Amino acid sequence: ETEKAKSVLKVAKEARAQRRKQHPNEEEQAAMVRESQYQKAELKRLEKYWKNRVAVLQTEVDAYDRQIESLKIERKKRSAELQQRLFEQFKMRNGLGEVKDLCVIFEQTVQKTPPAGAGECAAPKLLQYAYIHGLKPIAMAEFWWGNSPKTEIRHHGYYYPACKGKCEPILQHMLKGLDVEPDPLSKSPCHDTELEVLFEDDWLLVIDKPAGMLSVPGKGSTGSVYSIVKELYPDATGPIIVHRLDMATSGLLLIAKSKEVHQHLQAQFKNRTVKKRYIALLDGTPAQDEGEIKLPLCPDPLDRPRQVVHEESGKPAITRYKVLEKKGNRTRIAFYPLTGRTHQLRVHAAHPLGLNCPIAGDELYGRRAERLYLHAEYLEFIHPVSGQVMKFERKAEY
Repeated sequence: ETEKAKSVLKVAKEARAQRRKQHPNEEEQAAMVRESQYQKAELKRLEKYWKNRVAVLQTEVDAYDRQIESLKIERKKRSAELQQRLFEQFKMRNGLGEVKDLCVIFEQTVQKTPPAGAGECAAPKLLQYAYIHGLKPIAMAEFWWGNSPKTEIRHHGYYYPACKGKCEPILQHMLKGLDVEPDPLSKSPCHDTELEVLFEDDWLLVIDKPAGMLSVPGKGSTGSVYSIVKELYPDATGPIIVHRLDMATSGLLLIAKSKEVHQHLQAQFKNRTVKKRYIALLDGTPAQDEGEIKLPLCPDPLDRPRQVVHEESGKPAITRYKVLEKKGNRTRIAFYPLTGRTHQLRVHAAHPLGLNCPIAGDELYGRRAERLYLHAEYLEFIHPVSGQVMKFERKAEY
């Protein structure tokens, strides 16, 4: 109503301006002044009326909001108490005959409390059944049946490891007393491997990272490119590792010997002026021989380091690709990543909205093989000191 009154006031003001151009007499001018004053006063009275009325209504709304917030807090408290009582009923056994509830098991984790759905997965339920009925578990593997969800990658008939957020803490307890193979990721198989240096000067290194070696130290790891380089060059400053390759990925890796050189090279990656080419073998045949994939990625908080596709929370991830060769059910392909998200090429290859063909040997998003068939073959950048264009290539050995 106030906006409508303002519009009427504006039209009346323009009309009076036109009348003044006709040289009205003093009486007509006085009438126009009175009209203007009256309309302005009416607008102020209208604005005051609505301000007072809205204030009264806002007081009522605030009272409801406080009541709603109080109910939300009470509901959250009751829900947490109920969830706690439910988790306490999960008496998880192990091969030693020990029994712990979920609350006790998760006290040793970072999150301290069990996440929603903990204890409901297949592996803990099957183990619990075995212990209760006096059976001895010999082996277990979990595979996906049916279509893949839209976010995470699950292929029909493929085997996948237990999730880290919900199942791993439970299984660490439940598998005690059984003959369990050691975690293959607990120790880097390349701990004693020497790095092959393709180029070196006073400012940087280009190496060929072997598959199975971490770029930077990880939790429980015993070796990485960073630790080796730091030992070889104790005077090096800054983060050293300019960009990363997954532990299972082989190929060209760029290393800076100083903080300043690292910043310069990082800026090139950020500005997407660095050219990269990866070669991979896919399980399957893509629908198209070349194209571009745009699927935003973010970490799965309950199953790191697995990444998921998420339109709202994911960061932009863009990959160009070109099929090089098709042989049987395998496809040799070149990837040209325009962004550098964690597991970008692996997810873009495996996801149904991407190529729907996992990279061969991808244990997280596909099937295990003797290795992950992904290799960083080509790297091109500007030398931060000389300004020279630097080009490096190391062909994949498959």
